[in-house]
Amino acid sequence: MACLLAKIHRPEIDPRKPYTEIGGEDSFSGRTYDERYITPFINTYQLPLNPTTAFLTPAFRNLDKPLTTDLELVGRPRRTYKDTLQLLDDVYRGRVSAEDMLAEIIRILVVIREENRDRIRTLLAGLASTEDPLPLSSEDIVSLIEQHLKCKNSSRLPVLIIAAAYLSVSEKIGEYIQPLQKHNAADEQTGSFGDVEVCLANDDRVVTVYEMKMKQVTIDDIDRAREKVARARDKIHNYIFITTDVITDDVKSYAAKCYEETNGTEINTLDCIGFLRHFLHLFHRSRIQFLNHYQQLLLNEPDSAVNQPLKEAFLTLRRAAEIDKG
Repeated sequence: MACLLAKIHRPEIDPRKPYTEIGGEDSFSGRTYDERYITPFINTYQLPLNPTTAFLTPAFRNLDKPLTTDLELVGRPRRTYKDTLQLLDDVYRGRVSAEDMLAEIIRILVVIREENRDRIRTLLAGLASTEDPLPLSSEDIVSLIEQHLKCKNSSRLPVLIIAAAYLSVSEKIGEYIQPLQKHNAADEQTGSFGDVEVCLANDDRVVTVYEMKMKQVTIDDIDRAREKVARARDKIHNYIFITTDVITDDVKSYAAKCYEETNGTEINTLDCIGFLRHFLHLFHRSRIQFLNHYQQLLLNEPDSAVNQPLKEAFLTLRRAAEIDKG
């Protein structure tokens, strides 16, 4: 899309040369077009694309040669990359205009977007039809979330679990979460301390930080957390790792020693499902608020963070749980 837009904007350029390092008057910066124009367009119209520039993906990163059809790009599925090179070549050779191709791409994306939305609306309607006076129990919800975590591409879900927990009891406990950062955004880029940051009511100072791990937490992870705590302007009271993996004894012991060494910051590691189970039983009367907040956060996530099948899977699992209860 960036190459086609550049060709429309500057007809003299070669759409196969989106790198200024190539040199010559017919090359251009595809990344500039991508970040400056394509990304805002994708976000504004909620098109089913990754909003991060394609020029940061391995296949297109750091190239200094034209994207010709004989170029071997490393990426999966391989056919997609070969087809992309062929389409750019078709525009270069005048077989199709950049305007027509860009319009067709946008048309297809809109069709996909509307199909996705229709499926979500259908699933939500199915949920509404199963509403019962007796809501799901805390254990029902734990089982539902546990099944959802086992789905593919679920690395964003622990963040949404913690966020939904705080959103559902924020007024009760006098704490609130900061807006969530984009999925896969580095803490160094965002200036954040972790994946979920918690502040006290009427105060913007971060007092609790959650960092999510879809693998074992290591002592190196704890050391990096200590570095973040040390450079924080205001005192962080708790730095908590949430993991979906085993928590080893050496990590527990090492974390326990950090309280005195950090002059009062507790660093700990908690099991994701264990945290959720305790939370739901502690705030039993807020369990459906938690589930609804989790669902809304899930559906609001861009497809690059939570893909369409993962969203549909949750709605399907929830409906099945509510039917089984009935």
